[in-house]
Amino acid sequence: MKKTLLALAAIAASSAAFAQSSVTLYGVVDASVESVKGAHTLTRVTSDNLSTSRIGFKGTEDIGGGLKANFALESALKVDTGAQGNTARFFDRQAWVGLTGGFGEVRLGRQDSPIGDIARNVLVAQTYDDLKAVSTRAGVAYTRADNAITYILPTVVPGLTASLQYSTAVGSSATGGAAGAENIGDAAYGANSKAYGLGVKYVAGPVFAGVGYQYNTDELVTAGKQKSNATLGYAGYDFGVAKVTAYFDGETSASHLTGLVAGARRMQVYGAKVAVPVAPQFTVIASGSVARNVATSGNSASDVQFLTVRALYDLSKRTTVYAMFTNVNNDTASTLTFGDAVAAGKTSRGLAAGIKHTF
Repeated sequence: MKKTLLALAAIAASSAAFAQSSVTLYGVVDASVESVKGAHTLTRVTSDNLSTSRIGFKGTEDIGGGLKANFALESALKVDTGAQGNTARFFDRQAWVGLTGGFGEVRLGRQDSPIGDIARNVLVAQTYDDLKAVSTRAGVAYTRADNAITYILPTVVPGLTASLQYSTAVGSSATGGAAGAENIGDAAYGANSKAYGLGVKYVAGPVFAGVGYQYNTDELVTAGKQKSNATLGYAGYDFGVAKVTAYFDGETSASHLTGLVAGARRMQVYGAKVAVPVAPQFTVIASGSVARNVATSGNSASDVQFLTVRALYDLSKRTTVYAMFTNVNNDTASTLTFGDAVAAGKTSRGLAAGIKHTF
């Protein structure tokens, strides 16, 4: 009897230990057929138009005393080819470990920057969106931070979250991949630069708002210090019949960093989007925006206007079919395109229909 009780106690203790920790495998698979028009029209199968395809692992362990250990490892992939999303690193989207307690949360490793968190998780910036198309820091090069220390403050005011971030060396862990790989640390961006960021988000019933800020001590791999900064803010209201969001991005222009134009204007993006739940499973999202001073030449006539419409139909909780259209109207000195090169002042557009599945 005593041996039986001891065995049962051991099994119970083992089960309790397993119950205190968990590891989750998750992912997104997104593919579509798109037609993009630049100087010519190109039709192709592509990935990531609604959400970035990925596979990831995340876990937590209840250590006790209100303390938990957490981690996340996440890798992007291309559904159209099966290739890695970033050939320079495997866990390109997330690779961090941290502790959570009454003090808040501390994370160490590669993770979202405060401005990247807003662009990716609030404004949901993807290929057809302005923040990515004009290569804002939040949408592309500074979506995530290498070598980052992030402190997420404990909740004091209901609905209010805040974080502080410091990156010790934004490019020392890798030097491969293009800016489009959503990476602080690509070769084009200062290998030894430090980065400072902060983010604040607030939700109270139908009202929501937030702001993120990023400061980089030396952005380019050239002589001297090329300091830069970026601010991304948003505010909105959910009326029930429609959810309205307005946003603004302002940042140091590329022409100012490279010295092409002395005193070059800051690049700015002003935008708004309206999401209308037409039916319980069907949502239509329309957005419009203006990006100013986009060209690296610093030309004042380098503005770009965006008009985007999305239609999403949920087949289930995990599977969505979608269609989207974006029109890009270039000013007289702009050449932004979704396809091959266009002449300055010409329009470009993209049309896509696809499937997204989460697991």
